[in-house]
Amino acid sequence: MNKKLLIFILFLVSLLIVTCTNQSAKLDSQKTSLPETKPLTIWWTKGFYPEEDEAIKQIVEEWQKNSGYPVELLFFNDDESLKITLLEAVAAEKPPDIVYNYGLEFGISPRLAWEDKLADVSDVIEPVKSLYTQTALTSVYLNNNVTKKRSYYAVPIQQQTLHIHYWQDLLKEINLTTSDIPNEWNKFWQFWQNTQKIIRQKDQSEIYGIGLTMSAASVDNFYEFEQMLEVYDVNLLDKNGKLQVDKPEVRQGIIKVLNWVTNLYKDGYIPPDSVQWAAVDNNVSFLNRNLLMVANPTLSIPTSQRQDLEVYQDQIKTIEFPNEPDGEPAKYLVSVKQILTFQSSSNLEQAKNFLSFFIRPENISEYLQLSGGRYFPVMPQLLSDKFWQDQTDPHISVAVKQFQEGATRPFNYVVNPAYSEVLSQNIWGKAIKRVIVDGLSTEDATDEAISKIQEIFAQW
Repeated sequence: MNKKLLIFILFLVSLLIVTCTNQSAKLDSQKTSLPETKPLTIWWTKGFYPEEDEAIKQIVEEWQKNSGYPVELLFFNDDESLKITLLEAVAAEKPPDIVYNYGLEFGISPRLAWEDKLADVSDVIEPVKSLYTQTALTSVYLNNNVTKKRSYYAVPIQQQTLHIHYWQDLLKEINLTTSDIPNEWNKFWQFWQNTQKIIRQKDQSEIYGIGLTMSAASVDNFYEFEQMLEVYDVNLLDKNGKLQVDKPEVRQGIIKVLNWVTNLYKDGYIPPDSVQWAAVDNNVSFLNRNLLMVANPTLSIPTSQRQDLEVYQDQIKTIEFPNEPDGEPAKYLVSVKQILTFQSSSNLEQAKNFLSFFIRPENISEYLQLSGGRYFPVMPQLLSDKFWQDQTDPHISVAVKQFQEGATRPFNYVVNPAYSEVLSQNIWGKAIKRVIVDGLSTEDATDEAISKIQEIFAQW
């Protein structure tokens, strides 16, 4: 080969190598200079059933696929650990992008909205506002003390209220049926007291007639006590959110309810260990057949028995609350479960996009059904689905009537956020303990509770 031609070819090859190398280096430089996509962080309380966790995983996976945006989903084993970790993260201005917890409405969302820490999610809710119940909307329309106005600071996804379950087969053993259960308030509770006596005489069992939670460690306690205050028309706040505990009639109303509850315990119709129950212990006691009847703020008791059709369909029954002492139909307090996002979120736009996706009727319906019907829709149109309209289901069919036909209202924190702290600290559970454990009179325990409530309100 001609020497000059060889030199020329080698020059071209070297030039090509240098050019490719420089281009590669340029591309590598561009890659390293591109910002990494920070995943959308979601903190979620672990479900009561595995199906609940699978339901949220499915929705997250679908959103990731549609959006092309990564998600980091973290489950917390219990409500309290999530709350503590969340408040620490918010204080450090490093919150997750999205958080869901069963008790956010009690002490968390009203407080953070008041302090202007939550993101306004009106742009998520407004397009679908007509799909929601008024109770659901009211529950997330919270006060902001910085802007001095209300807005939507949480996204409602499901709701719960208090249900009553009993063992139908145990009644049959003493020749009683559902039709024997009175619908008048005093006669209704007397029925379970009498039934306890009859069963104990029959088989010497240690079964208790009434399952109410006496422990301040369980959220079921304040659900029950607040429901009883509602039943006896005891209004601690006026319509403007002003505290009324200094009124003699309100104090007497609290004393009356406290007497009613603690006397059932003192007279031996509620299990002694109920003063130590955690959130699931009333479920366990009932399912172990230590109770004839139990009140519970979700359908977790019957839905845990879905795989045993005889127990689910024939043995456990769910009934509505009896008429109130004045003869009026029961009014139900409703707790609306909600999702939050934060002003300091680093992915606020994506967080709102996910929330809008999550609350599409088809997605929220799937989530609720995969959760076994433990909680109920806050979008009335979803109740038309056959899952909720199955009249052969002895539990869901009754609960649907409570939500559709009964009068409902949210807890008092919606009119004054300070009341959420009354619930969070379970002032009522502590008052009950003072009476049945410490031996305080109901009058003195009521005065202690009133003093503590006034102290809480003074801090807001």
